[in-house]
Amino acid sequence: MAKSKIDIYVIDLVKEKRIEKNLSQADLAYELEVSVGFIGMVESPNYSTHYNLKHLNDLAKILKCSPQDFLPKKPV
Repeated sequence: MAKSKIDIYVIDLVKEKRIEKNLSQADLAYELEVSVGFIGMVESPNYSTHYNLKHLNDLAKILKCSPQDFLPKKPV
């Protein structure tokens, strides 16, 4: 099962913010309390793995932003 357009949108924004903060996938995994493999699967187009709402809330705390920052202004 492929990732949906909204999943890809969110994942791309999280990855962009992760890179801006100079965090590796391992750093983010540690902060999010998930495996490095999980982050790799989320960021890879080859897996259907994606972030859920709890992840987005926790990511916002880690990346010091609002959970809304990961969502588009209009439907995708």
